[in-house]
Amino acid sequence: MTAAGEPILEVRDLVKHFPLHQGILLKKQVGAIKAVDGVSFDLRRGETLGIVGESGCGKSTLAKVLMALERPTSGSVKINGREIANARGAELKKVRRNIQMVMQDPYTSLNPRMTVGDIIGEPYEIHPEVAPKGDRRRRVQELLEVVGLNPEHVNRYPHQFSGGQRQRIGIARGLALQPEIIVCDEPVSALDVSIQAQVVNLLERLQREFGLAYIFIAHDLSVVRHISDRVGVMYLGKMVEIGTDVEIYDRPAHPYTQALLSAVPVPDPDGRERRERIVLQGDPPSPANPPSGCRFRTRCWKAQDICAQQEPLLQIRPGTGHASACHFAETHDVVHV
Repeated sequence: MTAAGEPILEVRDLVKHFPLHQGILLKKQVGAIKAVDGVSFDLRRGETLGIVGESGCGKSTLAKVLMALERPTSGSVKINGREIANARGAELKKVRRNIQMVMQDPYTSLNPRMTVGDIIGEPYEIHPEVAPKGDRRRRVQELLEVVGLNPEHVNRYPHQFSGGQRQRIGIARGLALQPEIIVCDEPVSALDVSIQAQVVNLLERLQREFGLAYIFIAHDLSVVRHISDRVGVMYLGKMVEIGTDVEIYDRPAHPYTQALLSAVPVPDPDGRERRERIVLQGDPPSPANPPSGCRFRTRCWKAQDICAQQEPLLQIRPGTGHASACHFAETHDVVHV
């Protein structure tokens, strides 16, 4: 067991490149999509680490590598000190019990031909040591009750449930093996706003009850702030800033984080006039051919010659108090209205 305060998940210099090939018969590699390119962070027991960033920055690829659904190109992923990046067979199966996933779309992540009981109970077929065969129906019903669904509905099919209820089924499936870590990949983005709040509140309650640690990936910055203890900001396969929710949302140091937060809608018309809006120029570069040095420099208003020549390391900068990957990092107070 991991001691309190000690990382339960350790990620170091994680890289995932997808090769680009040319030709049909004689395929020749001509490059690579650098989806995740040197990401490092820790996750502690009972903690939620939010991951934010625009589409295509590598968030979902990171989730797949953490789940061992994709093999890393290089780097290290350790759960309770055990390396899983290159685990195989029985060793991988054993490790996977400790890390489960809640998918983005509850309409496609559940098999429409399986009953809810079979969906939630399927992990027990793969890990029969967790629940004896005669005890599985009772366990599935208990899980349904834990996530706020009627245990009598165990024989229903996914199409008989609403989107929010389906996501609760997905959460119950993730809990079946009693994991210590759950990777939530955009778990509320496909749901109505009122249902999003219910699902987020459910995740927080389950975390308190079972001591779960979450990797929470989302686009909605307000949802991430609500549920996260710490937040990591990704841009083009890199982690560019990481800190507590207060540090990231109230005193962001990286220009990209500042631009992201300035785009959050403000309901108060007077507040909209007081807030400084940062509009980034141009499109994100291709992950197959990222810029030299700092990857954000082509859209950054602070960029200078050093930004093209030297890649900034993710480290605590003077006067900022938390880690950011920018040569000219400077905290920027955000006025929340």
